[in-house]
Amino acid sequence: MNPDPTDLIPAPARVEGPHDRTRALRLDARTTLDAAPGTGTTERWLRATLGAAFRLPLHPPPAAGAPAATGIRLRLDGSLAPEAYRLRVSVASGTAEITGGGPAGVFWGAQTLRQLLGPEAFRRAPLTAGPPPALAECTVEDAPRFAWRGLMLDVARHFMPKDDVLRQLDLLAAHKLNVLHLHLTDDQGWRVEIRRHPRLTEVGAWRSRTKWGHRASPYWNDTPHGGFYTQDDIREIVAYAADRHITVVPEIDLPGHSQAAIAAYPELGNTDVVDTTALTVWDTWGVNPHVLAPTEAVLRFYEGVFEEILDLFPAETSPFVHIGGDECPKDQWKASPTAQARIAELGVGDEDGLQSWFVRHFDRWLATRGRRLIGWDEILEGGLAEGAAVASWRGYAGGIAAAEAGHDVVMCPEQHVYLDHRQAPGDDEPMPIGYVRTLEDVHRFEPVPPGLSAAAAARVLGAQANVWTEVMENRARVDYQVYPRLAAFAEVVWSALPAPADRDHADFTRRMKIHYRRLDALGVDYRPPAGPHPWQRRPGVPGRPLEGPPPNV
Repeated sequence: MNPDPTDLIPAPARVEGPHDRTRALRLDARTTLDAAPGTGTTERWLRATLGAAFRLPLHPPPAAGAPAATGIRLRLDGSLAPEAYRLRVSVASGTAEITGGGPAGVFWGAQTLRQLLGPEAFRRAPLTAGPPPALAECTVEDAPRFAWRGLMLDVARHFMPKDDVLRQLDLLAAHKLNVLHLHLTDDQGWRVEIRRHPRLTEVGAWRSRTKWGHRASPYWNDTPHGGFYTQDDIREIVAYAADRHITVVPEIDLPGHSQAAIAAYPELGNTDVVDTTALTVWDTWGVNPHVLAPTEAVLRFYEGVFEEILDLFPAETSPFVHIGGDECPKDQWKASPTAQARIAELGVGDEDGLQSWFVRHFDRWLATRGRRLIGWDEILEGGLAEGAAVASWRGYAGGIAAAEAGHDVVMCPEQHVYLDHRQAPGDDEPMPIGYVRTLEDVHRFEPVPPGLSAAAAARVLGAQANVWTEVMENRARVDYQVYPRLAAFAEVVWSALPAPADRDHADFTRRMKIHYRRLDALGVDYRPPAGPHPWQRRPGVPGRPLEGPPPNV
């Protein structure tokens, strides 16, 4: 039987057909690929993916007058929204035509085409020499609900090699997600090469051991851990993402979460209250007391860092730069004569004002270079410049306040879309962190909280799921925590769903049956619906489970 257009994830806006399940468009070695100007990224992607899965050459169409053949057509139509598409499969004309409002729309239409060809389309080589792949006759019309449909991947706590990041970009594309937020620096590691400050990776990218489990765990992994991306690695990641119409948002943390940088360059820390030369890259988890000193020298240092970051992440593909701005303890500033003198000199009142000064400095610095600052919701404290955006992580409240004040917002409340949180109660969940967030819980997440004014609701750019890797030591653990819940999240941010309580989760569960087969074909180590496989468990390693429903704050 031909794959059913009603099995798509995320759910499209409209599906018509198939009216006759026996009619299907067969793709074979004669099938052509006719790509209009502006659709080249999708043309290359289709040849690479479908060509590998089915050994389809997908030649350009023959010259006029040649015998007709089955064809895939890629077209642009400016009357559609840039990410909208229309996919029409016609047996009578022998064509599958994808029309997008822009190049991204054509690409998302190609993701739907791949799903319509069945799970075999997600493999890298054909399984058998069976019948040629077929497309059911249908029409799909679709467009995303939100412009920002993201995943935050923390590569600072546990480093993920470049190939793993490229693989995640392919998985994001398969789910029509279009933002990868790369958390590149933290207390536990600095992951991007900065040529003018080489010790950031020579020293800051490596730690001697790692806490195994939650920070209260008695266990340690004594294998040294580290790694970083060269500048060429970053350029490759950004280019690979751009070919898949995915924006990469780099995060360089300041003024907190900075022990790895201070370990590399002790003068960045508060040297008048602590011996920063004794600091190493942090080997455990939690909120770290070692924060940047509020000096001109520190500002110049990080301006140099950001100059290289802006070169690696061009404005056309990465308009936003994330500066963190969260969890910055003020104890060292309170004890530091240098910091206290700075507060008096700047007239910012107190240590909270000093943090706001840090954020505002880089807000202005980035804005003059054509970029937009985004930070965690703590950057609201002390006020923000007009163009800054807020990623609301502590709940909805920061995002609501930011949106009502006229700032753009990305909703990522930890109580709902932190995918490091456990997926079920019980002892089988590996290193259980946080609240239970099931597949259904994520499917019922709503990025726009009720009560927002219409103007404020329009400021919600979208949402992202955050993947913090303190207890995710490798790709398999990341897969387990992220999938299949990312499929539910993708539907939330793409599809025009009813209110959370009215969502048809039974139908989503039905559609997931075939989606699990797609994930199998892609080699994703997802959590099975019945619970973890034996090798996915981490028996006896303490986590930090939180009981009861999460607060809706």
